[in-house]
Amino acid sequence: MLENRKWVIIGLFCIVGLTYLARLFYLQVLDDTYSLGASKNSIKRVVEIPYRGQIYDRNNQLIVYNTPVYDLYVTPKQVRIPDTAAFCRMMAITPSDFDSIMGLAKNYSPVKPSLFLRQLSKEDFARIQDALVDYRGFEPVISSMRTYPAHTMANALGYVSEISKKQLENQDITYYRQGDYIGHNGLEQQYEEQLRGKRGVKFMMQNVRGVNKGSWKNGEFDTLAVAGQNLITGIDVEVQKYADSLMQNKVGAVLAVEPSSGEILVSVSAPTYDPNLLSSRFFSKNYRALIKNPYKPLINRPVMASYRPGSTFKLIQALIAQQQGSLFTNTVYGHGGSPMRCHCHGGNNLRGAVQNSCNPYFYYVFRKFLYFNGEHNTFKASAIGLRQWHDMAEKFGIGGRLGVDLPSELKGNLPTPEYYDKAYHGALRWKFSNVYSLSIGEGELLISPLKLVNLAATIANRGWYITPHYIKGFGKAGVGLPAEYNEHHETGIDYKYYLPVIDGMRGAVAHGTVTPLANIEGIDLCGKTGTSQNSKYGHKYDHSIFIGFAPMNNPKIAVAVFVENAGWGGKAAASVAALVAERYLKRKTEALKLDAQVKASNYLPPAQFLPGAKKPVAPKKDTTQKTPAAKPLMTATKSNPIVVPAVSGN
Repeated sequence: MLENRKWVIIGLFCIVGLTYLARLFYLQVLDDTYSLGASKNSIKRVVEIPYRGQIYDRNNQLIVYNTPVYDLYVTPKQVRIPDTAAFCRMMAITPSDFDSIMGLAKNYSPVKPSLFLRQLSKEDFARIQDALVDYRGFEPVISSMRTYPAHTMANALGYVSEISKKQLENQDITYYRQGDYIGHNGLEQQYEEQLRGKRGVKFMMQNVRGVNKGSWKNGEFDTLAVAGQNLITGIDVEVQKYADSLMQNKVGAVLAVEPSSGEILVSVSAPTYDPNLLSSRFFSKNYRALIKNPYKPLINRPVMASYRPGSTFKLIQALIAQQQGSLFTNTVYGHGGSPMRCHCHGGNNLRGAVQNSCNPYFYYVFRKFLYFNGEHNTFKASAIGLRQWHDMAEKFGIGGRLGVDLPSELKGNLPTPEYYDKAYHGALRWKFSNVYSLSIGEGELLISPLKLVNLAATIANRGWYITPHYIKGFGKAGVGLPAEYNEHHETGIDYKYYLPVIDGMRGAVAHGTVTPLANIEGIDLCGKTGTSQNSKYGHKYDHSIFIGFAPMNNPKIAVAVFVENAGWGGKAAASVAALVAERYLKRKTEALKLDAQVKASNYLPPAQFLPGAKKPVAPKKDTTQKTPAAKPLMTATKSNPIVVPAVSGN
């Protein structure tokens, strides 16, 4: 019995021993998991950054392309530097810079690579490449730098720079590492996912000194980087650069749109800057300088600035009043009884009122609109009428975001009855006499240049618009275009009501409020002028506004121009708009006298008018001014620094 038990115990030990031997044989001979794990010490995973997609204009001209550069990454725990002073001399940095960069890298992670120096040129990298072998822990990664051959459209394009800590932490799917580049602002941010491409990974063998010894397993596990998609825009870069030249020494915006497609042809924010300033390794220094610039070149005025539209808003008043039935083409109003005065003689019909920008005419148009509902209580009638006015004007894209493909569009303001209820501390405590400045585009109205160029395009189309957009496609026109940029938006205004308004707009350019030189032969420009007064400082620094389209029939271009501090609306803004339309339609400039005048003009505001400057004592009231200043409820704020109290003119 005991003898049998002995063999059982021996058998158990043999089985256990054989099991262990089999497992060891599997692990050491058949399974290579542990050998692969051990080999990690000699295999380096290299992330390949793809080339970012390039950006083209509508005629296939390059606006943005990539220049190859090298970024140098550091892994603090692996760093071995025999002579720090010699290393700093080689890298052309100071010891304090070195300490600062290494401190940030260690705070991020001692064992993960982070950016040490970025955007080393091919020449700079060739100079240090061999020497890097003696400095462990540093790893070069080929990258690219955005280059802007046209030197234009900086505000709309945005820029590419290092990802922020907040953006790293807020990633839904981990993609970026510290030190990676990402699009900021403008089109670079809007289309980041398409432009950035897809990363690749290479596994490289290296020796104990970190020297590469070739691809691991002949690249069996490597994945190739996929370049980003090229973005085709609707911009006409030749006309864009010409518009830039017209806005030298001026503050404001120029926007041009193709009415039939909604494609943005020109997008100027003035003053601007060379986009190459924010694509170099000196980004931080240049960015700080731009922030401190008192003329605020980083503000993208076409979509971020809020202006009172002035007399340009009279076009909407004329259209919605006709649709309501309270205004007819042959309706005539004089100046008598109006608190608003005008430079023109009374007795205009609708066409003449648009042509001559008659303030009293549109005062009466707005008053009749508000009281057309038949309500006898004037307070209640104002609220009911204003609600209808708001809802009809809103269909022109006013009062909300249009949906342009930029991340920075602001809403503006189209007042509602509730807005005035709050402003006057209760319902039915205000009436027409409190809001009549809206009749000429003043008071609490706030509109961006984008919305006014959209208004011009809507009138050019006789009642509909496609949301203005920069994109024309990816790779080629039409490919990947978001569906919303093919959608027609109807205003609800009958076609016939646009015709007298357009006649008046043509009259304004041919023999109305526009300077005669801007009526360029062969353009057939239709337009509406506006002037917003800086009432605090008098006429001299009024804002000049113009919107229009050309030709009158079958329009090809709609334009909106704002020139701050430039005075009469029919002079500065209308001249710029006419020249931009001519260059686009004729592909050349024939109005040389007007071109010379515009380029020679300087409307930069005086230093005392800039934010933070001490304001001078206001001059005595100009007794020649005929239009009284309406008191706006809204004033400029830090979040909306471009808004200036204004009164409409022409």
